[in-house]
Amino acid sequence: MSRKRVAVLISGRGSNMAALIEAAKDKNYPAEIVQVVSNRPDAGGLLIAHASGIATEIVDHTTFGKDRAAFERALQETLEKQHIDLVCLAGFMRLLTAAFIKNWQWRIINIHPALLPAFKGLDTHKRALESGVERHGATVHFVVPEMDSGPIILQGAVSVHPGDSEEALAARVLKTEHRIYPLSLKLVAEGRVKVVDGRCLIDGLPVPDSESLMSDPT
Repeated sequence: MSRKRVAVLISGRGSNMAALIEAAKDKNYPAEIVQVVSNRPDAGGLLIAHASGIATEIVDHTTFGKDRAAFERALQETLEKQHIDLVCLAGFMRLLTAAFIKNWQWRIINIHPALLPAFKGLDTHKRALESGVERHGATVHFVVPEMDSGPIILQGAVSVHPGDSEEALAARVLKTEHRIYPLSLKLVAEGRVKVVDGRCLIDGLPVPDSESLMSDPT
């Protein structure tokens, strides 16, 4: 089976992008990271991608003003040039339109630093601590027009410790992100994930809900 050609979209440091690049160094991994695209010219992840010999592109959203359609046309053209099969969002801080997402339906995935459907949006670690939850974590999901609402592929949970700071909790969650994102991409690239009635099935079995996840021991 030929490896799927993957583009990773970033806006910042690209730590999850780096985890995907590392996983894809294994020639038996079913996906190849062939392109990294940033909407910010100063994104630190571009340097990491370049050092790894991966093609990088900048589609600066600020040059398009408020014309989201024009920005997305440029983004689409960039992806098409590399014959991309799958798109991974890794800290990509732009909301994509329904039209763009429809064009990539079930071929674009995102990682979110919370156990969705809890804590959609920003400041997830701060909100988790303020709410008093005992478990927090990360979610990989297919992208749909509604933010942080697509079918869940995998989740990873961590325990919230008494006296946790945002930074300490974020660091533990990030380790989980770096574990579940490469695994999720692997499953999708192998064709083992199907969306049925708005939920993901992996090898025909439902994805466990967050309540049944075992927390990492850290």
